[in-house]
Amino acid sequence: MPCKDDALQGADALVIVTEWQDYRVLNLEQVPQQLADRVVFDGRNLFEPEHMAAAGLAYYGIGRGQVPPACPY
Repeated sequence: MPCKDDALQGADALVIVTEWQDYRVLNLEQVPQQLADRVVFDGRNLFEPEHMAAAGLAYYGIGRGQVPPACPY
C-alpha cells in the first residue's frame, strides 16, 4: 500500500486539505527534496509560514498569502 511520502516523490506541489493527524507531521528535511517545484498550498493552515520558508518551500497558506522560501545563501 502506498504511503503519503510516496505521493510526494516528484510531485509538482503538496496541497493540504485535511486536518488529519497523519498530515500534520511533515519531515521538513525530506519534503523539499521530494517535490519537483517545492510548493505547498495549505488549505488548513497547519504550518507556520516561517518554518516552511526556512525549509526552502514556497508556502501558500490559504487566507495568509505567499511566503517565499528563504534565500539559500
